[in-house]
Amino acid sequence: MWFQLLSLLLLPLWTEGSDEIHSLEYIYTALSKPIGLPGIYEFTAMGILNDKEIDYYNSQEKLKIPRQEWMKERLDENYWGKGTQSRRSKEQWFKVNVNILMDRMRHNSSDIHVLQWRHGCKGVQQPDGSLKFKEGFDQYSYDGEDFLSFDESNSRWIAPVPAAQPTKKKWDDSQTLNQYTKGYLQKECMDWLSKFMYYGEVDLRKHSPPKVFVFAKKSKNPGNMVLHCLATEFYPKDVVVEIYRNGIALTERDGVLSTGVRPTGVRPDRENPDERPEETFQLKKSLEIPENDDREYSCKINHRALKEPVHKTWDRTCCDCKDNKIGIIVGVLLVILLAAVGGIVFFLYKQGIIVKNKAQGSKDNDSGHGSSDSSSSENLNGGRQSLNGSDSSSNNFEEENPLMNVKGSTDSGKSSVQNEKC
Repeated sequence: MWFQLLSLLLLPLWTEGSDEIHSLEYIYTALSKPIGLPGIYEFTAMGILNDKEIDYYNSQEKLKIPRQEWMKERLDENYWGKGTQSRRSKEQWFKVNVNILMDRMRHNSSDIHVLQWRHGCKGVQQPDGSLKFKEGFDQYSYDGEDFLSFDESNSRWIAPVPAAQPTKKKWDDSQTLNQYTKGYLQKECMDWLSKFMYYGEVDLRKHSPPKVFVFAKKSKNPGNMVLHCLATEFYPKDVVVEIYRNGIALTERDGVLSTGVRPTGVRPDRENPDERPEETFQLKKSLEIPENDDREYSCKINHRALKEPVHKTWDRTCCDCKDNKIGIIVGVLLVILLAAVGGIVFFLYKQGIIVKNKAQGSKDNDSGHGSSDSSSSENLNGGRQSLNGSDSSSNNFEEENPLMNVKGSTDSGKSSVQNEKC
């Protein structure tokens, strides 16, 4: 379900040979009550343009703020003021509707419940630079489960769960409402998408090509290893990654697993390191193979920042396969060495040599070298660290659809793949 993946983890909007697609979406997330953890608010809202966060609001600061410098520069105080009022209104709307849903589903108020609304549009860039509407979406979820979604083609609401049926019936009975929703997605949203693309043209057109790593690691299954194909630090997030065996592309049916596209983190602009960091993405595909597999494996990556696809062949090395064998050998040698040292110590003890040296050492400590123990003790105690814990301005693009008594939710957040490689 899409809500379990979140907006920043959506499937790529572009594949090899397809048109360039741009997207604008807004995500609103409300908790049934505050949970008292830093950085997690009872209500949050954000605008996302082409996978980049462009504005943000939370229930603590209660201000809609820009997340991109060009948003701050191109939109005046009137825009941000109206946006703040709109978000505050939505915050109250969500508070009411979370309670309605909890009552409808007979959920305990002592538990945390989540309601989320996601809406937006996608457009295909035309040769003249304009955008042509591709699709719109207006979706709700509750506690991580799809609750309601708008069927744009038929101008009706889809209710995948029985608890959503009362809301579906109420909204479908209002054709004016459904016509407004459809027009909003196809017209107003596209107008703002085009406007934002124009405002942030320079920044949004920055592309970062992927770094590619092909490596293997020992599998948990004896006699096997896992081949990894990692594309990382690329932007935008649309990418095609394929694993090949003897020149033939493999799929999920062949056992290929994928992490999906996830955030890498942030990187400074290489040409202007003082500028705001850019978020990049990564994707890893994996395939378990026998350690003695002598077939040729390679990784092919295509991304719009590349002049041509990268095709990298696995050099047949395994990061930790040999290390395990070496570890066993080293372990055996250590046992032999310790046994030898033990024999020597026993011999010296029998000869009385160790006793004499120990007594001599005691005299040295009495003459001033004993302070090292107290010093070490102070360092250990003193060194312990505590483990305590558009929207719109006048056009009202962000104004909520007049869809009251609705419900939905999602978990919001980013999950990232470990940027692991040999």
